[in-house]
Amino acid sequence: MTILASADRKCRRSPRAPLLPQKYDDADSFEVGFSGASFSGAVFNLSTTVVGAGIMALPATIKQLGMIPGLIMILLGALLTESSIEMILRFSRASKSSSYSRCCSVMLFGGVGRTVLQICVVVNNMGMLIVYMIIIGTHRLTCDVLSGTWLDKVHHLGVVEEWFGQHWWSTRSFLLLLTTLLVLTPLISFKRVAVKIVTNFYVVLDSLRYTSALSVALAVVFVAITAGVAIVKLVEGSIGMPRLLPEIVDQASFWKLFTTVPVLVTAYICHHNIHPIEKELHDQTQMKPIVRTSLMLCTSVYIATSFFGFLLFGDRTLDDVLANFDGDLGIPYSSLLNDVVRVSYAIHLMLVFPIVFFSLRLNLDGLLFPYAIPIAFDSRRFFSLTAALMGFIFLGANFVPSIWDAFQFTGATAAVAVGFIFPAAIALRDTHGIATKNDRLVSCVMILLAVSASTVAISSDIYSIFNR
Repeated sequence: MTILASADRKCRRSPRAPLLPQKYDDADSFEVGFSGASFSGAVFNLSTTVVGAGIMALPATIKQLGMIPGLIMILLGALLTESSIEMILRFSRASKSSSYSRCCSVMLFGGVGRTVLQICVVVNNMGMLIVYMIIIGTHRLTCDVLSGTWLDKVHHLGVVEEWFGQHWWSTRSFLLLLTTLLVLTPLISFKRVAVKIVTNFYVVLDSLRYTSALSVALAVVFVAITAGVAIVKLVEGSIGMPRLLPEIVDQASFWKLFTTVPVLVTAYICHHNIHPIEKELHDQTQMKPIVRTSLMLCTSVYIATSFFGFLLFGDRTLDDVLANFDGDLGIPYSSLLNDVVRVSYAIHLMLVFPIVFFSLRLNLDGLLFPYAIPIAFDSRRFFSLTAALMGFIFLGANFVPSIWDAFQFTGATAAVAVGFIFPAAIALRDTHGIATKNDRLVSCVMILLAVSASTVAISSDIYSIFNR
C-alpha cells in the first residue's frame, strides 16, 4: 500500500478543466467529525504497508543464510529501516515537506530527485503486483494457490485442482484470466474511489484501518498455523534441528548468499507511506513511537514466519513458502489447514492488490502527464492506463520464473533506492545543517551495504542465468 503522487502533489493544470486545491492544509485534509487517526489505526496501516508478499520469501532467505545469520539479518533490516525513516521524518520537518517526494525535491536535486524517486516507486509497485499475481496463481514454475504447477518434475496441486480435479478450466492460465477479469479488474476500475483518494486521501487512509487490521490478522493466522504444525511435529520427533549456518560448497554458493539482501530490503519497504500516515494523526509527535511499534510487530511476524517455516520444511523450503502447503503435513486435518493458509492469503492479496495498483497508476500518470488534470477526472486516460498496466502485470507474471526473481529485480534496484539510498543521500547532503555524526555514519553504512549487496546480487543472478 504505497501512495506517493497524489498526497502532496500540486494540482496539474489544464486550461479546459477546473483545478483541485493546490495544497492540502489541516482544514482540507479532515472531514467534519474526523479528529485524527488513532495510534492503533496508524500502526495497523503502516504494518499492512510493510507486511505484504515479501513474508512468503523469508523462509527461503533463511534456507540460504542459515538460521542464525538469517534471523540476525532480519533484525538488522528492521534497525536500518527505523533509522532511515527517522531521518526522512526529521529532514522533512526541517524542509517543511509534506511527502517523501517533496523532501527529495527540496533536499536533493529538485525535480530530478523527485522524478527518480517516483520512478523507483513505480518499479517497486509493479514488481509487487507481479509477485501478488504469481502467488495467486499464474506461472508454471511456482506453486500457485488456485491452480497447480510443475516443479522439478513434481506436480503440486492447487486448491481448485484438489477440490474439483484436473480440468481445462482448472489450469492456471484460465484461472488467472478469470481472477483478473472478475475480481481484480472491477476492483481497480472504481473511479469514485480514485476521486476520493485524490481529493481527500488522508481520511480514506484512516478508513482502511479495519482492513489493515484484518490484513495483519491474516498474517498472524499464517504464522500461528505454521508454528503450531512445526511445534507438534517437533514434539513428535518427525523433524530435526534446522541448519544453523549457510551451506557453502563452491564460489557460486557463496555469492548466492548476497541474493537474499534484496528480499530483506523489499520486506521492509514502507517509506513512501510514512507522510500520509503522519498527516492523518491528530498528534503528529506520535509518529516515531508508531513507526517503532509497527516495526516491532512486523519483525516479530517475520522472525516467527522465518523460524517456524524453515523449521517445518527445512531444505525443502521453496521460494514461495505457500508452495509447501500442498501436501500432507503429517498431522490431523492437514488438508484443511493447507486450504485455510493458501485461500486466506490469496484473498488477502486480492484485497490489497487494488490499493497498490491505485498508487502505481497515480505515480505513473504523474510521470507521463505531469501537467494534465488528475487522472480520476479523465475517463480515457484512466481506463487506457489501467488496461496497459494490467496487461503488463499479466505478462510479467507469466514470464517471471518465480517470486524470488521478482524480488531480486525490484529489491536490488528500486527498493534499495527508496529504503536506503535516498534517505542516506538526504542526510549526507544536509542542506539544513541538522545531521549528526551518527546520521552520517549510518548513512555511509546504508549506501555501502545497498550498493555493494545489490551489485553482487544482480551479478550473481546474471551469472546463474547464463550458467543455467
